[in-house]
Amino acid sequence: MDLESLLPQATSMLAKSNRSPPAPRAHGIAFSEALKVWLRVAALSFGGPAGQIAVMHKILVEEKKWIGEDRFLHALNYCTLLPGPEAQQLATYIGWLLHRTVGGLVAGTLFVLPGFIAIMALSILYAGFKDLKFVEAIFFGIKAAVFAVVIEAVIRIGRRALKNSFMVALAAGSFIAIFFLDVAFPIIIIGAGIIGYLGGRLRPELFVAANHAPNPSGQPAVDALLADSVPEHARPSIARTLRTAGFWLSLWLVPVIAIAAALGPDSIFTEIGVFFSKMAVVTFGGAYAVLAYVAQQAVQNYHWLTASEMLDGLGMAETTPGPLIMVLQFVGFLAAFRDPGALNPYMAGVLASVLTVWVTFVPSFLWIFTGAPYVEQLRGNRLLSAALSAITASVVGVILNLAVWFAVHLFFGTVGEVRAYGIRLYVPELGSINVASVLLAIAALVALLRFKVGMLPVLAASAALGALYFYIR
Repeated sequence: MDLESLLPQATSMLAKSNRSPPAPRAHGIAFSEALKVWLRVAALSFGGPAGQIAVMHKILVEEKKWIGEDRFLHALNYCTLLPGPEAQQLATYIGWLLHRTVGGLVAGTLFVLPGFIAIMALSILYAGFKDLKFVEAIFFGIKAAVFAVVIEAVIRIGRRALKNSFMVALAAGSFIAIFFLDVAFPIIIIGAGIIGYLGGRLRPELFVAANHAPNPSGQPAVDALLADSVPEHARPSIARTLRTAGFWLSLWLVPVIAIAAALGPDSIFTEIGVFFSKMAVVTFGGAYAVLAYVAQQAVQNYHWLTASEMLDGLGMAETTPGPLIMVLQFVGFLAAFRDPGALNPYMAGVLASVLTVWVTFVPSFLWIFTGAPYVEQLRGNRLLSAALSAITASVVGVILNLAVWFAVHLFFGTVGEVRAYGIRLYVPELGSINVASVLLAIAALVALLRFKVGMLPVLAASAALGALYFYIR
């Protein structure tokens, strides 16, 4: 049976799974029109989560006027609170608001698809040709630019989140906890959420979210749809929640359980399925915060790849469309490529890539489709906003941890680790410093911060300069 004949059947099944009949939309936005817009969003989804959210805001809020500023920010706040890629979840949420489950599934899947294809191709090329001087030269420059991009993210998020000395202290405490004390990332985020929730009751002025100007263009389509009477699919329902949760939990966990039962706990595929399933649950705070945790686990605990290779993968994800979290696909590919068992290494890598993406993104659909109706009832909730503000401040410290960790491993060839009295220290060998990497990183930082050059031009220029250095040194 060909793909064209399967698509109508799949769409019909998805529509039926929502139980409620697809009545005509009061907002008047045809599904075919929305499909074109989601294809456009997917094609323009470069630049990490900040750039992707900006693209959706421009198209959906400013240009199409399908959703208002307040509702857009409310949906974004919820997605930021969730574990996983907030930009992809935001697309899913808005697609769900417009056209129910099918709309959310299409919006979220299209957001991921271009990046999945690109990272798959690049992972295969990287595994096969990494040792070629030309490939090594290009990634040498990209690593330095990626470090600069992470620093820029710390500054950008910090300016938005650290509005007072208490928030600065919360960020500093998170950095000390994760970098020096090796406190688990989920504990830091949960603790920040509790602090924000309690602080919202005791000192709410410390946890005020940044103000945003309202959209002056009148009431957009979704706001008009929900203003007077909430449509059936956006109303909380315990029965529907249980059905939806059961369906998506099965899609997520049944393949992982089957792999573990068939291949055993020591199989690389079992390890990948279990590890990234855990990440789907605990990795709060956006892509950069996720990567801080995954990079250290994949490099130091599982030894699936090196810190340098993790930077290469992050460079791939930064320069291709789709969520930055697609770097996990690269991690999964290399892990199975180097431990393929009886399989061909490339086949093992491809299968591991698919598994990684599956257990990373299926939970995102679970969070949105089960939680969104309840979140629609919480718009303007002061305590929820306070918890989000505290988590965002804490994430600044976590991302700074990622930047410092990358810097230590990027700029020095040899890095030791010392543990004493519950404190962990990274000790680089000063004689192993790579001056060229330091200079490239400084140049990329100046371009980003001083001259406001776009991320993609900076990455391209750094790759070119890195290649030039390799061939003239």
